[in-house]
Amino acid sequence: MIGRGLLFSGLLLLAALSVGGASAHYSPAAGNQFSYNEAVALVGGTGNYSGYTESTAINGSLHVTAVLPNGTESASYYNANSYENNQGGQQSWTSSGRFTFSANTFLYVQGTDNQTGYVNPYVWFFMSDDLPAGTSFYMLNTGMTVVTTSFNFDLGTSAGSYVKAIFAEGNGSYQRNDAYGVFSATYNWKAYFDPSTGYILGYVYTEQDSDGVGDGFSITDSLSVTATSYALTPGSSSSTSSGTVSTTSDLWPILIVLVVVVVIIVIVVVAVSRSRRRHPLPKHSATGRMTFAPPPGPPPPGIQLTPSGQPAVQQSIIKETVKVNCRYCGGLIDTTAEKCPFCGAART
Repeated sequence: MIGRGLLFSGLLLLAALSVGGASAHYSPAAGNQFSYNEAVALVGGTGNYSGYTESTAINGSLHVTAVLPNGTESASYYNANSYENNQGGQQSWTSSGRFTFSANTFLYVQGTDNQTGYVNPYVWFFMSDDLPAGTSFYMLNTGMTVVTTSFNFDLGTSAGSYVKAIFAEGNGSYQRNDAYGVFSATYNWKAYFDPSTGYILGYVYTEQDSDGVGDGFSITDSLSVTATSYALTPGSSSSTSSGTVSTTSDLWPILIVLVVVVVIIVIVVVAVSRSRRRHPLPKHSATGRMTFAPPPGPPPPGIQLTPSGQPAVQQSIIKETVKVNCRYCGGLIDTTAEKCPFCGAART
């Protein structure tokens, strides 16, 4: 996945919280789990990507199944995925598996929840809940900084309300080199965590890719929890309490979705109007494989019949003379002969 963000949207289920004696932060317990919805969208294409859009919807869950004395947690995950693009491409699939992670180092120990392309990554869904504002930690391979430990986070659902959250933010860049092409990518990641457990509550990830010659696109990735097995701390919609950020910021995920919908409509209209005079744009599958043959490049140079550096072959023309039968002896004689060379008779 490109990134992960969670907004709680379901019933708050009560569960006992246990604090490990070896550390000050919350230690995950067997039975901790949450479900989520994730939406990834590629929009704002330029150059070869002008008019192209794609989106992936993910319904997933993560469940801590066992805890070992050394702080290693066993967990399982499940994802149901659905992909489509504006050129008719569609694909649905599921993924599931088991992995372990450390509650002390916050690193994946064996396997991951389908995270690919990372080397020794940190977990994205859990952080130390005792970090003060201004301190740093990692999500996957991105350095994050705690902005505030008392953020009033909007759950963003009709069934929910505001809860307290740890708000952290990180920025980064990398070189993309995959089925989409070779691009320079920059991104911003805003993430929100439960201050009582350290489990993630939500995030908004935005990325901009460009290749320096006019080709590029934008990616947005947001993910929302639909249920948790632990209680969250009630918050307030007021932005005047100490350490909170204006509630307008809490509405960014909704505003982004609305903007994406409008942009997609405009892009589809433009793409249809240009479809008769443009080359087909790339079609990508959700696994990153190309499903089309790129348009051909410039025509090959003309074939040289005479190799370069060698003299041209001299041509000889052989002239043939038509022959006729002698009217007297029947022998074949040239039409230009005055007498038959066989009987001496005049040709005419």
